[in-house]
Amino acid sequence: MVKQSTAMTDYFERYHCQMALPGFGKSAQQLLQKARVLIVGAGGLGCPAAQYLAAAGIGTICIADDDTVAESNLHRQLLYTPQDLGLLKAEVASKKLQQQNPSANLISYPFRITASNIMELIAEVDLVIEGTDNFETKYLLNDACVLSGRPLIYGAIYQYEGQMSIWNVLQQDGSYSPNYRDAFPDAEKAQVPNCAKGGVIPTLAGIVGCMQANEAIKYFTGAEELLAGKLWMINARDGSTRIIHLKKRPDVKITELPVTVATISFTDLQQASNHQLIDVRTKKEHEHFNIGGKNIPLDELSDHLDGLSFSGPVICYCASGSRSAIAVRLIKEHFPDVTVYSLKGGIEKIIT
Repeated sequence: MVKQSTAMTDYFERYHCQMALPGFGKSAQQLLQKARVLIVGAGGLGCPAAQYLAAAGIGTICIADDDTVAESNLHRQLLYTPQDLGLLKAEVASKKLQQQNPSANLISYPFRITASNIMELIAEVDLVIEGTDNFETKYLLNDACVLSGRPLIYGAIYQYEGQMSIWNVLQQDGSYSPNYRDAFPDAEKAQVPNCAKGGVIPTLAGIVGCMQANEAIKYFTGAEELLAGKLWMINARDGSTRIIHLKKRPDVKITELPVTVATISFTDLQQASNHQLIDVRTKKEHEHFNIGGKNIPLDELSDHLDGLSFSGPVICYCASGSRSAIAVRLIKEHFPDVTVYSLKGGIEKIIT
């Protein structure tokens, strides 16, 4: 077998169609070649975003995700096949993207992104793309990007609706465009089900993920019409799209990273002792299926805090881990000396 040449002429031949675009050319392609991107979340959004960025010639793509491939992922996360079940998403995605574009520099981070490691990772890249499914990580990435002066491309999907924007872009006057907290100051208080619970049309993941990749290409090549200060929204049911204009909130001040909620796996939970379980789902959910413990629905937890006492570690759980993360913060605020965990992935991981 003859190994293909990696000469510069071959490199540019690969990208001839995009270089033929008006105003693009060789100089824009060289900008993509030098670009460094961190994609957090190799799921429904991260997969298509990473695929198109690798194909477009982004020089360095770092993929962070501590999750493994599950069968329920396959209908929308098209980088994976049934042969990948149980394998780490970050490693599988990096391997397949490397095959798609051998000239790209692929780096996998198969671990959880937390307040203790995010600043170091961001320092190595020019832009961050987030395809996460929980508010805790969205806020963490947003705040880290604001503190480090990096742009962040946001995406979200639920059922038939998707959103996308680019946060924290440096403007000509030295200020920065609105960030996630400007647009969604209280998002973590909302109890929005994840895709497994609420459902999602698979094509929507591809649409929004591709839009994220498109925005990254626009940013690196100096396009003027970025979606900075704008929230792009799509309804996949009727095909409608709209753009909402956003403003900075003077009351939003980001001076430090939010504390990352400690998590515990179900395997470690089974081996734990002297702990107290709290199911923060609704009473109906608890009665349908539970793994024990006291049932205190999240919307009632604040009213019960004064009557609680703990002699050991506390483990909160819900369906996906979103509500339990909020519960952990509430308990820690009231009992700062108590060790509190959120069950990683919720009990949906156990059921499936």
